[in-house]
Amino acid sequence: MSDRSQDWFKQAQKDLELASISANAGHHEWACFVAQQATEKAVKALHLSLKQEAWGHVIARLLAELPASLEVPQELIEKGRVLDNFYIPTRYANGHPIGAPFEHYGPLQSSEAIKYAGEIIEFIRHQMA
Repeated sequence: MSDRSQDWFKQAQKDLELASISANAGHHEWACFVAQQATEKAVKALHLSLKQEAWGHVIARLLAELPASLEVPQELIEKGRVLDNFYIPTRYANGHPIGAPFEHYGPLQSSEAIKYAGEIIEFIRHQMA
């Protein structure tokens, strides 16, 4: 099996760029989702670089399942939990009791999502170097 970790990581970086573009265009719900996706792909890239399989979409769990020798800061796991909340309700009309997803997300949420994603991706970049 070939090592595709760099492919996953490069796509994570590209997705993070798209999150910023989406936020700047006022598509904050989409920016939040894409930030979550970028982070998920980056964490999976790190797992792959360590010859581990990683399944699922829960960033906090994916980070916690990394080897203890990497010393993932608890703060990054907590930021992963914030991003985990953007996986479903940002995309589906029934993700909130009322209103379309775009009505529930604004610049505050998207800037936080992009910031947290960037911090986790930067941590992963250093681990993969």
